[in-house]
Amino acid sequence: MAFSFSTRLADLQKAENTVWDIVVIGGGITGAGILLDAQSRGLNAVLVEKEDFAWGTSSRSTKLIHGGLRYLKQMDIQLVREVGKERAIVHKNARNLVCPERMLLPIYSDGNLGWGMTSLGLKVYDWLAGVPKDEQRKMLSAEKTLLREPLLKKDNLKGSGLYYEYRTDDARLTISVIKTACQKGAIALNHAEVKDFTYNEKGLINGIKLTDHIHSTHHTLRSKIVINAAGPWVDDVRSFQKNTTNRHLFLTKGIHIVVDREKIPLKQSAYFDAVDQRMMFAIPRGNIVYIGTTDTPYNDNINHPYPTHDDVDYILQSTHRMFPDYPIEKKDIQSTWSGLRPLIQQKRKDPSELSRRDEIFESEDGLLSIAGGKLTGYRKMAERIVNRAQRVIGKRLACQTQHLVLYGQGFDSITDVQHLVNNVNAIIKGPSYLGERLVHLYGHFTIDIIERAQAKTPNENDISHSALLQAELEYTIEHERVCSLSDFIIQRSGMLYFDRAWIVQHQELLKNTMAAHTQGIPSHFNNAQETHLKKAFQSVIAFR
Repeated sequence: MAFSFSTRLADLQKAENTVWDIVVIGGGITGAGILLDAQSRGLNAVLVEKEDFAWGTSSRSTKLIHGGLRYLKQMDIQLVREVGKERAIVHKNARNLVCPERMLLPIYSDGNLGWGMTSLGLKVYDWLAGVPKDEQRKMLSAEKTLLREPLLKKDNLKGSGLYYEYRTDDARLTISVIKTACQKGAIALNHAEVKDFTYNEKGLINGIKLTDHIHSTHHTLRSKIVINAAGPWVDDVRSFQKNTTNRHLFLTKGIHIVVDREKIPLKQSAYFDAVDQRMMFAIPRGNIVYIGTTDTPYNDNINHPYPTHDDVDYILQSTHRMFPDYPIEKKDIQSTWSGLRPLIQQKRKDPSELSRRDEIFESEDGLLSIAGGKLTGYRKMAERIVNRAQRVIGKRLACQTQHLVLYGQGFDSITDVQHLVNNVNAIIKGPSYLGERLVHLYGHFTIDIIERAQAKTPNENDISHSALLQAELEYTIEHERVCSLSDFIIQRSGMLYFDRAWIVQHQELLKNTMAAHTQGIPSHFNNAQETHLKKAFQSVIAFR
């Protein structure tokens, strides 16, 4: 499969010379899911993204494939059933990327949750969501709860519920879905921004006009239907229409903080009461812990959401309340990220009460737009809107993604995933989380990265970490259409958030590797991306 930086220009030319069944606007998980759904049915589909794939919300979530527990509180039974089923499907199709994660739900006599209602709620959740027997909830005493997580506040602790969420990397899931679609013949173009629509003689949209930001060229793509899956930018894309209708979205912001695990050495993940009536996650990941999230209305620049001092204070206060012996200060925060939720407008509702359901809007000129929804439900969202699009296209091809294993992610069991992790760790001889990280992010393609690193090391049995980092960058340029250093540091590897100091230490190595493998990129694009990366480094600690 040719999905590299070097084949991007040829793909752009092919995209312009083809009449597509579907053009998808937006390279987040929703757009990626639509691209794969359409292409796997036998339709011809192309996707365009103005920045990099997963640049927006799809790299800035809590990085969990939820089973729908919070929707049970809202009595949305149908949604709990659907997301529970979808979680199982996504896990089966990418076991290394979507992994079971035990979650501790502490119960306090002075807290928001009661023992009886928590026990009943988790039991009903297990039944509605079709949770496997070995992952169904357990109720633990206070003593057993503290054995699992000694850092929890002990005063008024009654016990806990132990249940399962599924951990993922949202950006990696997005790129894996896109790669799978491209393996089947789709085209996906990053750094290609839609500027307008084209229309037929009846006034119906039949294509898009875009600007390629790398080469500063303008292009027209023709299609039978255009699907707007631009997440928080859905209303901005709709503004290009001749007859713009009212805005449909209500944006809320969620931030997360990242701290060294030594500052708060959690044994396992927890889902706990915040200082208000909301809930919050604390999730260990390798040698760090990330904590969040907030849920506040957002009306500022949607291209650059940032954490405020109030956002950070809210998380720190909630964390200190739950883990009082390990207070975190602002100076302890290594990085943050801020994401926007594109929710559907509903009058007289608090942001946390707004429905997370997706909704499809069809304009008179034929544009299909989709917004709302959650990471867990991306596959089902894609199925629904492609079904709708086929009415226009005139085909009735069935969805094929329920049993479609993502490219390079085929593992029969979690045991097989762990077996590869063990093999990788035996080769690289580093901390165990290094092998876990590589296999979690790259699946079977980890072997390609390891072989590249071995070729750069005089003694292939003693791989340096810098050679491993260089090999990872090279792999993503050649197989994941990385066009700039920021594409790699933020979306492909997540290192801006989870290994910022490591990246700073090896910036020159990465710059030289990038330059050697992307010769011919115009200087204006390189300069713009370098500026973008500097701002990104500043934004993750902007609250300081």
